[in-house]
Amino acid sequence: MKIALLIVDIQNDYFPGGKNELVNSVEASLKVRKLLEAFRKKQLPVIHIQHISSRAGASYFIPDTEGVQFHENVRPLPGEIIIKKHTPNSFKNTELPDTLRIMGIDQLAICGMMTHMCIDSTTRAAFDYGLDCMVVNDACATKNLVLADKVISAENVHMSFLAALNGMFAKVVSTEQLIKQIEI
Repeated sequence: MKIALLIVDIQNDYFPGGKNELVNSVEASLKVRKLLEAFRKKQLPVIHIQHISSRAGASYFIPDTEGVQFHENVRPLPGEIIIKKHTPNSFKNTELPDTLRIMGIDQLAICGMMTHMCIDSTTRAAFDYGLDCMVVNDACATKNLVLADKVISAENVHMSFLAALNGMFAKVVSTEQLIKQIEI
């Protein structure tokens, strides 16, 4: 199998001081940085996904703002692929499916922001495209959600979505597990 690291939406608006701060975004980005270092060392493909809002009234990921830029912990290097998207699903109306096909990628290691939105929809779409997926649990972050006046903690949101993906749509792994796997 030919694997690629898919880094989804690690952009400034999700970090402290950003327009849509997530819980544990810094910690997750540092895990992604470890993955980036390992993939770069092994010269394995890395693909960065950048969400740019095209929705009227959007409050974050506004074009040409600091918030839409990649966070300093995971900035792409020259030559690494950057795919721009406008919806939670990284495959929808983007070059990602063709890029993966051309590169011969059949396995994705998925990490980034937000577990309950872009990670979930991207992983399910990747499965629909026939790709073997791993989601790196400690290299993702999300936020507290509210439903019926009840706050669901980011930790519960994160774990619930990962549990739903694990098995059918992906194998959920840790940063250390993935690094060990690619170093074999």
